[in-house]
Amino acid sequence: MEGDRRAGAGHFRDNSNDRIFPMTLVKPNPISENPILRNKVLDALKQAIAEMDIYDGEEPPRLDERLLAENLGVSRTPIREAIMCLEQEGVVVSYPRRGAFVVRKSKQEILEIICIWAVLEGLAARMAVENASDEELSTLRQVFAKFDGHRESSANIDEYSRRNIEFHHKVIQLSKCETLTNIIDGLFIHMRAIRRKTIGERDRAARSIIDHMRIIETLEARDGAQAEHLVREHAMNLAEHVRQYVDYLD
Repeated sequence: MEGDRRAGAGHFRDNSNDRIFPMTLVKPNPISENPILRNKVLDALKQAIAEMDIYDGEEPPRLDERLLAENLGVSRTPIREAIMCLEQEGVVVSYPRRGAFVVRKSKQEILEIICIWAVLEGLAARMAVENASDEELSTLRQVFAKFDGHRESSANIDEYSRRNIEFHHKVIQLSKCETLTNIIDGLFIHMRAIRRKTIGERDRAARSIIDHMRIIETLEARDGAQAEHLVREHAMNLAEHVRQYVDYLD
């Protein structure tokens, strides 16, 4: 990604063909507590990135140190430290004289992430059967309480997309396995982004609600093996959709 910022604030110039692209900036919510610790800044940046569509636009979102410091009400030092941590985790990449950008994965990398996620979330579902209470498992139904049918999920796609992501996050939480949760966290930003991007494509929302109801019923029946199988199958259906129809990652 060669270029510079001389096109002006919020824009990126591609020196190879002199085109100017609008630049998306990461904008976290302010942090009110003082003193600000690096971990709080890091969490705020991760949350802001996770809530963005990182695959939208010509260029990946940029982390502007000055604007981030202003938005969070901190100096640039904890911002730089947090960005370094994000680099180590592979979430962002820095370029000399141009700053740090959120990493976008290639189509092949996304497929690999989904395959790994399928195994880990399947394991989380099996562990949820063993570790979660009936009351805790019932919260999964509450996630989709307002979606009584396939038509509602397609008609309210933005809301359903948020609920879809919440559902998968809850399955992982209900495993009550901190080690597993920490491993999965490294994949979550990209899984969240690709789920949000694809949920409205080719009637996926309608098929998704069917899959989710089957998963919930199996969890409630305390069938760990079948729950693991259904969760893996659900994720691999996403992989197949990406393989066949997603060309904006190439």
